Amino acid sequence: MSEEQSTASTGLAATRRVFIKGFTGMLVVLCSVLVGVPLVGSLVGPVFRKIVPGWMKIGSMAALPLGQPAHMTSVDVQTDAYIRESVTRHIWAIRKSDTEVTVFSPICPHLGCHFDWNPSTKHFECPCHGSVYSLDGKVLGGPAPRPLDTLPTKIENGELYAEWMQFKSGTAEKIPV
Repeated sequence: MSEEQSTASTGLAATRRVFIKGFTGMLVVLCSVLVGVPLVGSLVGPVFRKIVPGWMKIGSMAALPLGQPAHMTSVDVQTDAYIRESVTRHIWAIRKSDTEVTVFSPICPHLGCHFDWNPSTKHFECPCHGSVYSLDGKVLGGPAPRPLDTLPTKIENGELYAEWMQFKSGTAEKIPV
């Protein structure tokens, strides 16, 4: 082999080596980005992500008794990134007319227990700490610091919708959590 051919084959091999090193380096960077960005997003993302409450369908307004509390449930689908979760929500609804309804969160504002309706006394009562509420949610007795928490509602085509929200327990102000 002549000296010229040897130099040419060495230059060609060096060019191939540089190309393979560069190509391999780009593949490593691409794979690192493809794995790293979702990983960092899953670690940092929840700090900036806010779960926006949505409207959940409660039921027909016609099915609600007039002037009487009705314990109702609804399935609320929450989506957080790629995780979808179905949660059964309980509410108390009182229909005042065909176009007016009050929906209470079932969570006692005192310590977060679930209260119930007592038909014999016609009051909402918390079994844990003895808080008693009137039909319109006002505190009648016990350690509760505020009235029952109402939820935003809307009525569309005779159907009742409510927006689920939770509030901080034990405070005199209604503070969303």
